[in-house]
Amino acid sequence: QVHVVESGGGLVQAGGSLKLSCVASGDTFSRYAMGWFRQAPGAEREFVAAISQSGGATNYADSVKGRFTISRNNAANTVYLQMSSLKPEDTAVYYCAAHFVPSYGTNTLYYTLDDYNYWGSGTQVTASS
Repeated sequence: QVHVVESGGGLVQAGGSLKLSCVASGDTFSRYAMGWFRQAPGAEREFVAAISQSGGATNYADSVKGRFTISRNNAANTVYLQMSSLKPEDTAVYYCAAHFVPSYGTNTLYYTLDDYNYWGSGTQVTASS
């Protein structure tokens, strides 16, 4: 099974940028579709972005579309979330998640919490106004 660890969170002024990283270990990274989720205080954990095993397909929540970019480097066992034009409402703990796919090279994306088998412990992102 895979183990994932997020990094790169911090405090940034509204309008600024941050890049989150999620490093995977313990299994073949290219066997996993990946996702980013976030949870604000008092709110449910919500989908942010997803990327397929090869990186050929991506999708985003409407609230971040055009501002966030998900990418992956399978050689480095890492998935990224580039966040730009940050807003105070983006403030949350951001979680990386992995979904094991039995086949290689699919472009399937996964959007719900129940789709993901493996989770990191999260990294805090705060965008101040």
